[in-house]
Amino acid sequence: MRKNTGHTTSSTSNSHNSQYGFFDFLNKPVEIYVFVDPLCPECWSLEPFLKKLKIEYGRYFKLRPIVSGKLSSLNIDKMKNPKDLADVWEKTASRTGMSCDGDLWFENPVSSPWLPTIAIKAAELQGGKPGALFLRKIQEHLFVSKENISEEDVLLTCAREAKLDVEEFHKDLYGDSAKKALQCDLRLTQEMEVDEIPTIVLFNQTEEQEGIKISGLYPYNVYVKMLHEVLGQTPRPAAKPSLEEFVRYFKFVATKEISVVFDWSNERTEKEMKKLLFRQTVEKMPAKYDTFWRYVGE
Repeated sequence: MRKNTGHTTSSTSNSHNSQYGFFDFLNKPVEIYVFVDPLCPECWSLEPFLKKLKIEYGRYFKLRPIVSGKLSSLNIDKMKNPKDLADVWEKTASRTGMSCDGDLWFENPVSSPWLPTIAIKAAELQGGKPGALFLRKIQEHLFVSKENISEEDVLLTCAREAKLDVEEFHKDLYGDSAKKALQCDLRLTQEMEVDEIPTIVLFNQTEEQEGIKISGLYPYNVYVKMLHEVLGQTPRPAAKPSLEEFVRYFKFVATKEISVVFDWSNERTEKEMKKLLFRQTVEKMPAKYDTFWRYVGE
């Protein structure tokens, strides 16, 4: 696999139209590496854009999360000053609209930042999809529920919610395979000269060309433009699912995520979600900077 990277963006600058079937297509031409840290609020803020990209263009790419230890190692040094971390979280939530509660750093701080990163790799040993779902679950427990995701009980709860084999996960959490997998991710981070998170690197696997690296958080259209550039074509986005299909598939989503995916204002999203609430299809979960919705329908 090519590990070359191309330029870094410095400014914001058709077949199949089914709803989710394209997630499982084989032989997709593009591979997208997403360098993340489970403690990074900007990585959490990338979630709405990744959901929309998967829905509209997921038939063209495979997504591969890469765990970067840059923020975790930084956090170890900052543990003595939780106010700095809390301020970063609060400002990020205010700027991006994706809720993350900085009070965690005063009330229930993460005591061992490296353990969640190893846990992600332990989950991925059971498959890419379960691993990605586990990453989402620990982000929910951290940013929304203000839980210490370095506690074993919290990680096991996330494993159950991600439908992992919990016994196998617990064994792998302290085994060599997950540690080796994490070391591979850290090596890849260094090889691709990733010095900021989130960073996305896109490769066209069918052509000999350099990848495109996007460092930082940008508007959605930037990611679409870069995907089109790597593909060498401008495909039409796939049809969106219905709102209920979307919520049923993802189970727990923010108002911000729905608004981004459906190109709605937050006011319209709240109005549409109230209809599902009235039908008892979802339950409302208020958060500090946003509202989350949990699917409870059959």
